[in-house]
Amino acid sequence: MLHSPHQPLQVAAVPSQRTPAREDQAGPWHSEAVCRRDEAGLFFAPSKEPTAARLSREEAAKQVCARCPVMVECREHALMQPEPYGVWGGLTAAERRVVLARRRRREMELKAAAPAERIAAAG
Repeated sequence: MLHSPHQPLQVAAVPSQRTPAREDQAGPWHSEAVCRRDEAGLFFAPSKEPTAARLSREEAAKQVCARCPVMVECREHALMQPEPYGVWGGLTAAERRVVLARRRRREMELKAAAPAERIAAAG
């Protein structure tokens, strides 16, 4: 299409610096995960892995997670599913079980405290 000399020239906008995609934006959180570019074996244990090797591998996986822009989203995904294996969001399966147990305990405490607060407020 030829440009008329009487119309201003329109310039295409230059996109700003790319930000990590979130589910409420352009794409799912996992499309920006750093681990998509790393070897999956780093995040999941091979069968019969010796303890020292497992600890070393998990630490290396956690270092990858630490630089990931979607680490929090990944962690919450693994906690909500719950994912039974691997390093997700910088936590091992055992660490996720501890977090879930703490959350359940906190929820129970809040539920138990709620009726007592209503009674105190009514009296």
